[in-house]
Amino acid sequence: MTERTADTPRPVVTGLGVTAPNGLGTQAYWSATLDGKSGLGPITRFDGERYPVRVAGEVTEFDDTEHVPSRLAVQTDHWTHLGLTAAGMALADAGIDPADLPEYRMAVVTAGSSGGTEFGQREIEKLWSQGPQYVGVYQSIAWFYAATTGQISIRYGMRGPCGVICAEQAGGLDAVAQARRLLRQDASMVVTGGTDASLCPYGLVAQMSTGLLSTRDDPERAYLPFDGDACGYVPGEGGAMLIVEGEDTARARGARPYGAIAGYGATFDPRPDHGREPRSNLRRAITLALEEAAVPPDQVDVVFADALGVPAADLAEARAISSVFGPHGVPVTAPKTMTGRLYAGGAALDLASALLSIRDGVIPPTVGTRAAAPAYELDLVRGTARDGPVRKALVLARGHGGFNAALLVTDL
Repeated sequence: MTERTADTPRPVVTGLGVTAPNGLGTQAYWSATLDGKSGLGPITRFDGERYPVRVAGEVTEFDDTEHVPSRLAVQTDHWTHLGLTAAGMALADAGIDPADLPEYRMAVVTAGSSGGTEFGQREIEKLWSQGPQYVGVYQSIAWFYAATTGQISIRYGMRGPCGVICAEQAGGLDAVAQARRLLRQDASMVVTGGTDASLCPYGLVAQMSTGLLSTRDDPERAYLPFDGDACGYVPGEGGAMLIVEGEDTARARGARPYGAIAGYGATFDPRPDHGREPRSNLRRAITLALEEAAVPPDQVDVVFADALGVPAADLAEARAISSVFGPHGVPVTAPKTMTGRLYAGGAALDLASALLSIRDGVIPPTVGTRAAAPAYELDLVRGTARDGPVRKALVLARGHGGFNAALLVTDL
């Protein structure tokens, strides 16, 4: 592929599609989030009483025949269904009919993490019942991470670059950064973001192996980032897809962008036994994003925190934020307390929320957390939404294993 010149128009987001535990569709999700309505509750998809983790963020009552044809529904799982639905919503929101665009100029790049476990659960059950002669389970592993991206590209005839970024929660921002690179080459429009769905016995046990999940049964007190009573995070499913294109292309067809992708930074933490503080590398990711955007810290209106809900990790993130913006120097929020952590879908949903904050001039709340622990030195937006204005929003994401990412979006 050929690189365009340095004066490539800035990338803008023209479409959003959201599938979240507290709202299916962008408007439903955003209204619930601003109202502080949580989607966390007891696990219902299987018998959660058999496991120490019993609270999750589920996308319930989901039956989308418009974006998930019946022939695909039986061949794929909930994860892919959520991704196809979010992509279809995003394209409609952007006012794009893929049939009107050159097929080799449309790209798809999404985040992948724990997705595919529901499909794997079904395959393993077949292996148990049918014995070693059943080989489907081995064949299925190869497409776990590529399933959603591939299905989107096939469904909409997008024959341009197609890929998956696997960096757990941070991958949602890394995928958007990759989308920006593709626009600098031959792509004219990119579907990006991420969804995830791993709430099945196999998926839940895999997540529990980290030791980071909350085991509280009360949905209102199970996920409390930056709270002195924090005890881990709640798993969730869903996410967001975004349509990214050049500003000139968007303006030419009369689109009204939500905002621009202005700066990005990514780093990797040292090994736990290395002796260095993880906050230094997260701080570096923040600094890289701000430097690329040429935006000083005092011009950032809100930070959407990664908010793991684990005291040591929360303290490291809080110190990274305060070291850049100063103690209590910028409003910080974590609306994922209403959805749970969505893995590959989490950062993409935070990014959608940041763009909606810019559009509406309001910062969504962090629910559950009663008061940020004094040691964190954060101006945490709690309880109710806070009015803006919001012109520049920074989204942070950390992936299990040491990934850090920061992405700044701005108004136009």
